[in-house]
Parts: sequence; structure tokens; C-alpha cells
Amino acid sequence: MLAIRNRTHRSSSTAHDRHRTQQRARSRTARAALGARRLGRTWAVALVALTAAAVAIPGSAAAVPVHGATYYVSTHGNDRANGRSMHHAFASIQKCADVMVAGDTCVIGSGTYHETVTPKASGTSLAPITYTAARGAKVTVSGADTVRGWRRVTASDVNTLSAADPYVVGSAFSQAVDDGDVYSVAIDLGDDVSPVQVFTDGAMDVEAQWPYPGTDPVRPTTVERAAAGSTGATLVDPALTQPAGYWDGARVLTSYWYATETGTVVGSSTGSLTLDVAPACVHTIEPNQTRYSLAGQIAELSHSGEWYYDATAKRLYLDSQDSPMRHHIEAKQRQLGFDLTASSYTTVKNVHLFGTSMTTGDDSRDVTLDSIDGTYLSQYTDITQGATNCGTTVNRGITDTGIVVKGIGNTVKNSTLSLSAGNGIALLGYGNTATNNVISDVDYAGTYAAGIAVQGFGQTVTHNTISKVGRSGINLQWTLPYGATAGTADRIAYNDISEYGNLSLDTAAVYTCCGASMAGTSIDHNLLHDATPAIGTSETFAMAGVYADNGQSDLTIANNVGWNNPTQTVMLNGLGSGSLNNSVYNNTGGVYMMYVKGAGESTGTVVENNIGALVGTTDATDGGMVLTNNMGSDVDPLFTDPAKNDYTLQAGSPARNAAIPIAGITDGSTDPVPSLGAYQYGARKWAAGATRSRR
Repeated sequence: MLAIRNRTHRSSSTAHDRHRTQQRARSRTARAALGARRLGRTWAVALVALTAAAVAIPGSAAAVPVHGATYYVSTHGNDRANGRSMHHAFASIQKCADVMVAGDTCVIGSGTYHETVTPKASGTSLAPITYTAARGAKVTVSGADTVRGWRRVTASDVNTLSAADPYVVGSAFSQAVDDGDVYSVAIDLGDDVSPVQVFTDGAMDVEAQWPYPGTDPVRPTTVERAAAGSTGATLVDPALTQPAGYWDGARVLTSYWYATETGTVVGSSTGSLTLDVAPACVHTIEPNQTRYSLAGQIAELSHSGEWYYDATAKRLYLDSQDSPMRHHIEAKQRQLGFDLTASSYTTVKNVHLFGTSMTTGDDSRDVTLDSIDGTYLSQYTDITQGATNCGTTVNRGITDTGIVVKGIGNTVKNSTLSLSAGNGIALLGYGNTATNNVISDVDYAGTYAAGIAVQGFGQTVTHNTISKVGRSGINLQWTLPYGATAGTADRIAYNDISEYGNLSLDTAAVYTCCGASMAGTSIDHNLLHDATPAIGTSETFAMAGVYADNGQSDLTIANNVGWNNPTQTVMLNGLGSGSLNNSVYNNTGGVYMMYVKGAGESTGTVVENNIGALVGTTDATDGGMVLTNNMGSDVDPLFTDPAKNDYTLQAGSPARNAAIPIAGITDGSTDPVPSLGAYQYGARKWAAGATRSRR
């Protein structure tokens, strides 16, 4: 049967002509859509036209799926083989990508593939291209390569290094050398240390720094804060016991409230540092609040599993109390495992990514990334990258880290993603979807990157479980790409988000900012809980379940449940352009409201049918906000079992028969009148978060 299918696929001129007709039709439609956009038509109209073209192909008798050839890849294969069976498999996935055309499938055998796969062809709506692991196979596409050639560093090497860096003599590094724990190897990892990443036996090692942070990048075990006397670009701390000049030229990371930045130390003495510039966002180093760390000094290399890279000498140093020859040491060499920037109608399924990621392109459509198991997706340590403005700094990593989804109608689903300096997933473009994914331990750089960073418009983020993130679980921003003049609403629903804010304040499980009209975007039926403010701070202000910051408008925030959020389940900040025309309905866990005092700043915003503390109510109503039919913290709503986070209603709850009916919001109650809060009495309890049964 395989031979018949293959022969038919290769020899049938009818099938070949049909493919060419489909491709010409898509090309004509794309050009027409582009022309329409240039004439000022909305992106939504263009999408309708493109979708219609996918199902109505000129000259085709019927829309019949096309099944093409199957190729095979094995780590024991040969790229000179024909690839038509596992016994004659290719050695690389890229070889599949070079030969496949619409309708073909690449079946990949177990093993690790050190490559960036860049397809040459796209599929079609009726003949997609598929890359998938063989049944039962574990396929890893790795961005890291093995590092060999290690030799032990000696006291003689320390003396040589001291000619350029006198601080290595007598340092913790020299002591580790004397103990026989430090090794080095000549290797070119580039001229920039920021993307360097080193692994021992599949776990990320730590760049040498002070204070030593431990091995968990999201929750450092030691945090140092600027002390009294710090101001502007001067950081004072008695814990800085190193001699004058020791930290000159080092990279400094500072973090205060919402802003994490990097800079350079231009002067140092015992007890103080002078930075090249004051932090761009807050314009000063704040005593007892600004968290900081220092890197770029080999003298600090002294803990097992730490590394230091000399970009000038192209030499990597590693502290390994057990010889690196007894372990598998790797270094990151490739940013992308799959480069799908020119791909459409393509599926990648059941593939593990290690030390690398994936991206689609601005023109990609209907790409499906299914059951991707990705670890160490993105790495960077230079956040500011020379920028002197706050926006560029805080947004570092939002659009170019994690699994990046651009284009139209693409999907990431059923995937497990962890450990990224930036995002787990970036949803850009229009009409893309992230669903049923488990994401954790991301945004360990502490910027506005997130578990899922949402830009563009018309995006769908549902049934994901997101936990343990540097800042927010979902960062929702509003952009209109490709010259579009109107956008459609996003949907953020049925997600379970917890343990947010590990490295930042002024954030939320779902954070959205700033000054945008969100076209009716809905944030609904989410479980938002257990904020984890950064270690060493007692400040918990603006740690909310959903936070509409600095004048976000035209949002529906409904039926969300929150607990252990210091600033309630919902927070509205009308500073700036005002919190206008927002609908905050039937949430459980309270609402916090801020605005600029005076008439009109919150006009059109309604807070109704919610359960929990209402904070800031007097000023909010002065600003035009309508508060009605809410149950405050002075009334016990008689939840079923709040100790176990079950916030459904007992039979005797005063929240029953108490809500103002709102179509689509209060549906499902078995009572004559609906209930306050996120769970309607008598209705089946809704569930949030990913479930692997969807795979």
C-alpha cells in the first residue's frame, strides 16, 4: 500500500496540477488581501477572504484531503538514503524538510538531533506537512552541543590571569583552583556573554555571580538589596566588602517594583558601586527596595556548577567538584530548533526541545505545534541592551522568546514548557491560539515576558496551567499589526495561574496595560491564586488576580476566582487615560479600584455581582464608576470549603438569588434568580487549567 501511495503521489500529473492550482490560488488571494489592507480595509475582512480561499479552490472538483509520501529519520540513518523507510532513513530532520512537499509526513525515530530545521515548502489546507515522532519514540531537537577537551586549571593559570585581573589572586576562584575543582576549555560561544548557557547532565549551570543565587532561577536563595545612602546611579551596601576596583566593568542587574534592568559598573569601592546610568524606569536606586546582583568577575567562580566565559579569550571555565569528564557538559549553540518563519499548514508534533525553541513567521498560517515538551527555551542576561528608555527595557523578551507564534490562525496545544529567561509562549499576529498547555519556571529574567505573552489581537488563551513565573502568568498587551485599522477581542479563559510575581511587584496573574481600548476582550473563568512576592520584600501592593493597569478600557472581567492575592481578584487602575467602559461581573475574591480624582475617569465601568472586599470604592464612584449588587467582606458568603479552595456556594449562602441577571455571565443557576460570584448555585462547577486527556 505504501508503494502504491508513493507512486501515485509522484507520478500523477493530476495531483501535481492540483497542487500548483492551489498554490496559485493562495498566492492570488494573499496578494488581493494585501492590496485590500493597503486600501484601508480591516484585517478581519482580509482574514475572511483568506479563509474562504482555503476551502474554495478554483478548478478543483472537490475539496478532498491529499495524502502524500512518508519519510523517515533516524540517528542511525544517512542523508544519502531515500528516506522511504526506517531501514533507509535520513540522518537529519532537515533532510526531510528539504525534500517534502504538501501532503508529506516526516516520521522521526528516537534520539537527539542537533540542528535547526528550516522547511523549504509549506503544506496546503487539504495537504498539510507533518513532522512527528514515531510511535513510542522520544525525539529531542537540541540547541546545545557537547563540550569536550576540558583540562584542569592550575595555580600557574591563576598567575597568568592575574596580569590582566589582579583580583583573582587570593580570591574564592583561586581557592577553588587550589582545591582542584576548576576546569577550562577553548570554545567560541560568541562575543556576547548574554545568551551563553551551559548544562551539566541536562540541568542548567549558573553564571558566576554575587551573591550566589542557588540553582533555581525563578526563586534565588539569596537576594541582596541596596542599603541606606543609595540614590540615583549610586548603590550603597555594607555587604560589598571587595576592594576598590573589584567590580569595575561588571554587569549589574537591578530590580525595583515593575522594572528589572541591567547596566555596567563604572566605579567601585568597598561598600558602594557607581553604575553607568540610573535605572531608566525609576531613575534611581531605592534603598532597602532595589534588588541587585553582579556578574562578569571570574574571581567569583567558586560554587560547583558555576561557569565563567571569557569572550575575549574564547575560553569557558567551569567549577566541577567532580571532573567534567564524568558528566555530559553542553553549551547552547542554536536559538531555534524549528524555524517555521516561511511555513504554513504545517504540524510539528510530539517533539522535545532542549535549549532551543520554535518560531513561525508574519505570513505563517495554520501552523500547529502539538504536544511539544520544551525545556530551556530562551536565554539572555542582558536586559537593557544599551537602551535608555523604560519601555524597551521592561518589554525585553516579549516578542522574541519562548515559542513565538506570529501570523494568522496558528496553534500551540497540549504542550509542556518550562525554564525560559523570557516567555513560555508569545502570541503575536492575529487569531492564534494557546490551549491545554502546562507552563512553569519562565521569565526568570524578571521582565514583562510571561508564561504566555499576548500581543496582536483576536487571540485565544484557554485551559492552560501556568505556575511559578518571574512576573505575570499572562501579559496581555494590545497591538494592531500589519497596518490593520481595527481589531477583534481576545479571550483569556479557563486558565489556572499561580505562584506569580517571584521576581517583580506591581503585577498580576493576568496583567494588561496600558491606555488601550481592548474591544471587548474577555478575561473569564480563570483560577488566579497564590501570589509569591519576591524574596526579601514585605511589599505586596498591586499583586492581583487580574490587573487592568494605567487606563485599560473595554474589558469584560467575569467569573474569575482568586485567593491569596494581596490586592484582590480584580484590580482596576484608572491612572492615565482612565478605566473606562469595563464590565467587572461575578468575580469571587474582591475588587481593588484606583483612578485619578475628578469627574469621568471611570465612566462606563460597572462593578456588579462580585463577592469579596471592595477597596477604593469612594474615589471610584466619584470618578463615574458604578458599583452595584456586590457582597463585601462584612458578609459571610458561606462557601462550600474555602480551606480547600472550593468557593462554590452552600445551600444557605446569602449569595444565592441575589444577582442581577446578566446574559452569558449569570447563566446556569437552578434558582429563580442567579447567584453572586463566579459559581452559580446548582450549575456544574466549571474547571480551569490544562488536562492531558485532551492530547
